[in-house]
Amino acid sequence: MGAIAFGATLLLVLSLVHHIQGEKKLEAKGIEINGGCDIYQGTWVRDDSYPLYDVSQCPFIEREFDCLKNGRPDKDYLKYRWQPSWCNLPRFDGQDLLEKLRGKSIMFVGDSLSLNQWQSLTCMLHVAAPLAQYTSSRTGGLSIFNFPAYNAKVMFSRNAFLVDIVSTSKGAVLRLDSIEGGKLWTGMDVLVFNSWHWWLHTGRKQPWNYIQEGSTLYQDMDRLEAYEKGLNTWARWVDNNVDPAKTKIFFQGVSPDHMNGSDWGEPSAVNCRDQTQPVLGTMYPTGTPKAQLVVEKVLRRMSKPVHLLDVTKLSQLRKDAHPSVYGHGGHRDMDCSHWCLAGVPDTWNELLYAILVQT
Repeated sequence: MGAIAFGATLLLVLSLVHHIQGEKKLEAKGIEINGGCDIYQGTWVRDDSYPLYDVSQCPFIEREFDCLKNGRPDKDYLKYRWQPSWCNLPRFDGQDLLEKLRGKSIMFVGDSLSLNQWQSLTCMLHVAAPLAQYTSSRTGGLSIFNFPAYNAKVMFSRNAFLVDIVSTSKGAVLRLDSIEGGKLWTGMDVLVFNSWHWWLHTGRKQPWNYIQEGSTLYQDMDRLEAYEKGLNTWARWVDNNVDPAKTKIFFQGVSPDHMNGSDWGEPSAVNCRDQTQPVLGTMYPTGTPKAQLVVEKVLRRMSKPVHLLDVTKLSQLRKDAHPSVYGHGGHRDMDCSHWCLAGVPDTWNELLYAILVQT
């Protein structure tokens, strides 16, 4: 074997060893690999039985996610199904999930990407049981979708940072080691957390004036460092307050945006506008986002089992599935962060369902 070929083989072996060791580390902390099959590794395949629902059947969907109603002319983005490389996902069964949620509550906690997923799941369940009455209410940052016949609640708590923002005489302070908001999460049967995008906001979109850790006040700090500190506070809360026998905990992986065509090997594409097809294959050119690596790092250190709902790579491949100019209430501005419904968040919920039915 030549030196070049030997070197390439050695690199491949080392890569596989690193991958296997990484999976074992994740498993050791309760982040399961589904029956020996990694359901997060795969590709998107066309499936004309999709989408799972017609969004017109769900009158409660936020208009910013209803791309067809906002005038999106193409529909191919609705026709893709996630196919794991080494196994098949169970077909989503909304009636079965409602039975599993009977007498229980599931809460999504996070930013508008959690809202995206919550809206998707409420629609998937409603379409599965269209004759079942439901109530929908919103009080402050808490939204509750209730199926009285099942005594089941599907909830969304808007909390973009997970840690607290408090008002002081100096202004709004993001407290990296305070998590009073956790009082709202107690008693849930399933919790699905998400946080990242708001950690990047600056200027008028930044909801705080200072960052505080302990007694030290900072004008600003590296946002990835701040994110890790905030997640460590959340992790301590889970380890100290959650009983795994009563509550299943998930953390949604970092949902990507598609604001730069160079990320997927198409420099001429300024952003996600006019994208109508997924990225082909199983790999995304830019690899794993740094924020996702932080999430994995924090989860590995936890003593309580948390399942990483690892939607990052499969969502990276879907440059075609954002609202683009067909979101934000129909105004023609650019949204390459959220997702059209029906769409990618339905797959996140298919994965969530696949995990719930096996536990």
